[in-house]
Amino acid sequence: MFWTAVFILPVMTKHTIIAIDGPAASGKGTLARKLAAHLDFAYLDTGTLYRYVGLHVLKSEKNPSDETSAVAAAQSLSAALKLEDLQNPALRTDAAGQAASEVGKFQAVRDALLQFQKDFAHTPQAGKKGVILDGRDIGTVICPDADVKLFVTASVEERASRRLKELESKQIAADFETVLADMKRRDERDSGREAAPLKAADDAHILDTSTMSAEDAFSEALSIIQKSL
Repeated sequence: MFWTAVFILPVMTKHTIIAIDGPAASGKGTLARKLAAHLDFAYLDTGTLYRYVGLHVLKSEKNPSDETSAVAAAQSLSAALKLEDLQNPALRTDAAGQAASEVGKFQAVRDALLQFQKDFAHTPQAGKKGVILDGRDIGTVICPDADVKLFVTASVEERASRRLKELESKQIAADFETVLADMKRRDERDSGREAAPLKAADDAHILDTSTMSAEDAFSEALSIIQKSL
């Protein structure tokens, strides 16, 4: 009697990591959420981490641009940080966004929040085949090993116009010139900081959404991802 040995090779699975970076109001958050829903991937808006720290500093009646206050808040909050903490609607306010940009310029703040982001990226979420993270330094610092990197951008005028519409939808009084000036200051702060400055990774796909609708941006990004994978 002859026996035939049958070898069954194990199926190797690796969850996919998609990094999405870009400046404020570029559309990266909307895009990342749509992609995550479509692909059934876990999603993390890393900017909410800095908003969480910045808002904590503001509530403590301290200045987010003060390094000592910002670092102390980040280090104390990071130890027990949970995803549920990032669902607070107050984190979506413009004040929280500005505070996030201030605290995010300090390396020690970024260091305190680094492991949380890396753990999320590299730990498969239950039932999910991949993760999407969006922010300012995902492709360059948090996940330089990401399978796909997108850098979503738009002209500063277009981004200011989008932000103005967002504020008006919330019945917050604002004018275009003020919003534009704020946007330019934030861009300069985010791109010019020494700690993980906003920039596209060398191997990132650049997606300029200046003249794109949200659906157009989604279709283009999905095509890039499908071709890359």
